[in-house]
Amino acid sequence: MQDVLQEIIDYLKGIWIKRRYIIIATWLICPLGWYFVSTMPDVYQSEARVYVDTQSLLRPLLRGAIVETNPNTQIRLMVRTLLGRDNLERISRMTDLDVQASNTKEYEAIIANLKNNIKINSAGRENIFTLTYEHEDPELARSVVQSTLTVFTENTLGENRSDSDSAQKFLNAQIKEYERRLTADETRLTNFKQKYGDVLLNDSGGFYKALKAEKNQLEQAQLHLKEVETRLSSAKAQLVGEEPVFGLFSNKVQSNNSVTTSYDSRIIQLEEQLDGLQLRYTDKHPDVVALVRRLEALNEQRTTEIEQYYQSMKAAGSNSQSGITSIDKNPVYQEMKIQVNNLENEAASLTVRVNNYQERVTALENKVHTLPEIEAESVALNRGYGITKSKYEDLLGRKETAMLAQQADETTDRIQFKVIDPPRAATEPTGPARFVFFGMVTIVGVGIGIGISLLMSQINPIVTSTSQLSKATGVPVFGVVSANENLGLQRWHRKKTLLFMLSNVLLLCVLMMFVSYFLFPDAIQAPLKRIF
Repeated sequence: MQDVLQEIIDYLKGIWIKRRYIIIATWLICPLGWYFVSTMPDVYQSEARVYVDTQSLLRPLLRGAIVETNPNTQIRLMVRTLLGRDNLERISRMTDLDVQASNTKEYEAIIANLKNNIKINSAGRENIFTLTYEHEDPELARSVVQSTLTVFTENTLGENRSDSDSAQKFLNAQIKEYERRLTADETRLTNFKQKYGDVLLNDSGGFYKALKAEKNQLEQAQLHLKEVETRLSSAKAQLVGEEPVFGLFSNKVQSNNSVTTSYDSRIIQLEEQLDGLQLRYTDKHPDVVALVRRLEALNEQRTTEIEQYYQSMKAAGSNSQSGITSIDKNPVYQEMKIQVNNLENEAASLTVRVNNYQERVTALENKVHTLPEIEAESVALNRGYGITKSKYEDLLGRKETAMLAQQADETTDRIQFKVIDPPRAATEPTGPARFVFFGMVTIVGVGIGIGISLLMSQINPIVTSTSQLSKATGVPVFGVVSANENLGLQRWHRKKTLLFMLSNVLLLCVLMMFVSYFLFPDAIQAPLKRIF
């Protein structure tokens, strides 16, 4: 560590000995650099602040009813694309900067200047944006900021309109396409039904399911027919062992109710229905009147049947050997005979039903090789038609949603721009930062001078210490002899130091003159401008 420190001290001593190069470099670089900085034209900055309000009242009201995009994402995208080529060309045309270019190279320089100097900064979540631009002409700077603000606003609002129009065009095109496909599917399905309408199954469960259902119905009908035939055989057997008549009776019958006819059960049913209707309606109700008429007609038919029965009984009594005029009829026999007749009728109807089911099962079994293929084609056509119809209806719903969103955008803007600080022409220059440039020029001049001094001390080295001499020659140094004052070396070194200090003081004075010229413009610049 001591060796490194000693080596640094030797370098510093070498730079100090060669300090005349610092004087030369600073006087050659600094005044020229300061003059160049002082001649730089003034720059005026125009600034505008705008607040982008995305809290529209329609957003919570229409949530779920329309397709909603995130306005914050849209704003961030527009900010990133604001300095695109098309927007910069619009700004140059709006501010008449394009007319200042006489060729393509100058025009490209104007576009590049706009891209590099237009700044847009965001304040974060508050959606407050700051637009700034610097130029030598304050009015032009204000015009550029105003044009940029206009382009930013129009692009954001125009993007919403463009998206809505594009969505409407796309949906209309898709709806026409699906409408054409739906019409074609309907035509194919209609032609198919017309061609195979006589063999298509009404049941949507399929051929084998329909065949199985028909067989189940046939088995149930056959089973029911066997049950009825069994009951019919039993009833006939009972009827054979029952006498049709019993006892004797006189020419006068006490009451017709003692005779059973074929109309008794129907009359009883109608009387029960009449009792139920009379509990709910009056006697003048149309249903009550109709039911009464039917009962009267049945009673007349019953009376006629009883009279015919009496006449037949009288005829039979006159032919008997005992000379009796009539006999009593057996009501059990009559009831069983009616039951046999009903069972015979039911068996006949069930036989017809069984035959019908058998014919349908046979017809389905004969189509076992052709009907499944037709049914598969029918299922495919219906499936394609259903998918196309579903998509078509879905597109119609989306079109209504898009129209509602477009109407909402046309009614009120979801994104509103509120200018907080409009752009103004600056009265005081904001640049360039001459004091910073003055300091940078000074640092550069001094740094170059130090670098040259270090370089010359290495090219033409001078021994400044015993350790340096011992290291350079490899011979140990045992002592040091000071120069005599009569040689004048000390005076010469003092003069060089005074000259160095005087040079730096004069250079500092020159720097202060440049700084004062711009630090006190009213006190220095105004009189000089009046003189020159």
